Amino acid sequence: MQQASPRVLPSLTSFSFWLSLPQLITWGSVFYTFSLLMTPLEAELGMTRAESSLAFSLALLAEGLMAYLVGRWIDAGRERVVMTLGSVWVGLGLLAHSFVSSKVGFYGTWIWLGLGLAATLYTPAFAVVTRRFPQDFRRAIITLTFLGGLASTVFIPLFAWWMDLWGWRHALWALAALQLLVCAPLHGWLLHGAAHSESHANPASSESKRQPLSVREHLRQSPFWLLALFMVLMMSVTSALPAHMIALLQESGLSPVWVIAIPAAIGVIQVVGRLLLFVFERYWDVHAANRWIPTLIPAGILVLLVGGLNPLASLVFVVLYGLGNGLNTIVKGTAMAQYVSRTHVGQLNGLLGLPIALARAAAPLTLGLLWSPQHGYTLALWWLLVASVLGTAALWTAQNKAQKLRR
Repeated sequence: MQQASPRVLPSLTSFSFWLSLPQLITWGSVFYTFSLLMTPLEAELGMTRAESSLAFSLALLAEGLMAYLVGRWIDAGRERVVMTLGSVWVGLGLLAHSFVSSKVGFYGTWIWLGLGLAATLYTPAFAVVTRRFPQDFRRAIITLTFLGGLASTVFIPLFAWWMDLWGWRHALWALAALQLLVCAPLHGWLLHGAAHSESHANPASSESKRQPLSVREHLRQSPFWLLALFMVLMMSVTSALPAHMIALLQESGLSPVWVIAIPAAIGVIQVVGRLLLFVFERYWDVHAANRWIPTLIPAGILVLLVGGLNPLASLVFVVLYGLGNGLNTIVKGTAMAQYVSRTHVGQLNGLLGLPIALARAAAPLTLGLLWSPQHGYTLALWWLLVASVLGTAALWTAQNKAQKLRR
């Protein structure tokens, strides 16, 4: 009997590109459309800004609670089932959202969506490409984030247009269709056979030459905990801002067109930054790049505070934040593999799911509570500045500790 020929797996560029399309759709249809849904839902359900922000926080908390299980399943080679069912789950959640008529239903829907996000956003996708391309995972992650980085650029104006045409309920039907008809089939097709991707690993790699430490042993070393602090603080900052970006820019006195256009441009700015990193990183020291990239976010927040929320300061803020957020995704996605362990990256990142979830869940709600009619978002911005500076310092310390441990 003639044996079936082995399945040819896609190249790094091809695999990362196709995996990035569901990232574009999922980030855009869930994460970036929430700020557009806040105003009509507050009016329809009689909610305050803090009450509506709580839904986004609950979604982030649910995502984090599932993170460790998702990481274990992916490390065990079950990424196809995880990400395909995750897309179906998100699609059903968006469909259910269109029928929400109470606060309880609103919160329940976002908890459901958060569970689906744990299986579909960057964290599981990064673990997949790290397993499949262990010798070039950083470049695979950069490629993966090109299209995903355009999520705000595509979906903020697109969803705003759909809401004008059909209303927010029917607009959610279109988002659900994208999940069920595009994301789920694409994950099912692309990740077939991905469980065997570890066979492509280079047996001469530095990590395979020595017996890798267990997950428990990594937890006894400081680099893991310093990276945990970095990720908790920076993820809280980048989770708080999208939910309030529209309202924040409205306070700066920008016209309604610019209020939509400027945050939509963040996606383009993110992709430009990642393209520069993709082209020039071979000429840069990777550890130096990792140190300086996170400083762009506090720099942008500082400009906004010093500029007093005027339109020019808002524009500079969006540029710096867009570059910082886009490039910081690469740093967060690769730091655990670079400074702790590549072998257990799914589980190690999964262990951070709960603390990151708590920080991310608290962040949008905290911004809502710190906002006031008298001072607007000023106090909230000071909180974001302090958190981002402390997070950057934790990453710098983790790098130094990790390099000393490997000497």
